[in-house]
Amino acid sequence: MSSINRVIVTGRLTHDPELRTTPTGKQVVNFQIAVQKRMRPQNPDDPDADFFRVTAWNQSAEFIANYGHKGRMIGVDGRLQSRRYTGNDGLEREVVEIVASNLVLLDRPRDGEKAKPARTGEPEPVAAKPASEPEPDDYDPFAEE
Repeated sequence: MSSINRVIVTGRLTHDPELRTTPTGKQVVNFQIAVQKRMRPQNPDDPDADFFRVTAWNQSAEFIANYGHKGRMIGVDGRLQSRRYTGNDGLEREVVEIVASNLVLLDRPRDGEKAKPARTGEPEPVAAKPASEPEPDDYDPFAEE
């Protein structure tokens, strides 16, 4: 009997992803996304979003490092992974994160945003003309424009 481990979420990047290279030469990026809750919390002090850690490898890592910026809407398709590690304070910690198998940017870059080159010497791609920003409650990433 096999099990299913698949997660699909859409949310906004909470910071600019930074590309790293492992000692074995693989590219990796870690970032966090904020996924807005379907219903606003009744207590105004409670957050109205859930935050998820995401890890992307190789071509997906390079893509999101080049084109992903804080605030961009992103779709993540992947699997959940839990891991344990010892923090700098010596305490054992466990984290659950999404390991991305597919990443899609669901909006256009904002004014003045352009892709960051992954490596020095690469030409910078031209950013698409930005669209007017929809209201958060009205945003439909699949609507025809």
